[in-house]
Amino acid sequence: MAAAFKEAKKTTYFAALRDVPSSPRKMRYVADLVRGMEVNKALATLRFNAKTASKDVEKVLRSAIANWEQKNERKAENGELYISKIFVDEGATLKRMRPAPQGRGYRIRKRSNHITIFVDAKSKEEK
Repeated sequence: MAAAFKEAKKTTYFAALRDVPSSPRKMRYVADLVRGMEVNKALATLRFNAKTASKDVEKVLRSAIANWEQKNERKAENGELYISKIFVDEGATLKRMRPAPQGRGYRIRKRSNHITIFVDAKSKEEK
């Protein structure tokens, strides 16, 4: 079982960033922008996007591309790689209290998330 799992991992190319200090909802807006895109087009989209979350997604995407290049021992060509899967999971939530009028306290939830990006190469037929 472990050998099969190890063999399957050789053909998957991904990168993950954990405990990003922004809410998963904000990060999913950016993830939805680039889902299924070719990586060079996705990098350009993320570079000129105004959202702060796009910097974190760009960082993870660059890492996934580098992982693909290292496992295949060559550089990626234009139009060869695309984002096969991207998902944002909820991370730990820090719970804080804020003073409120009349001796009460309001809850503050500082959310975090985990981003995972899988890249894959297009086959000759798909191009």
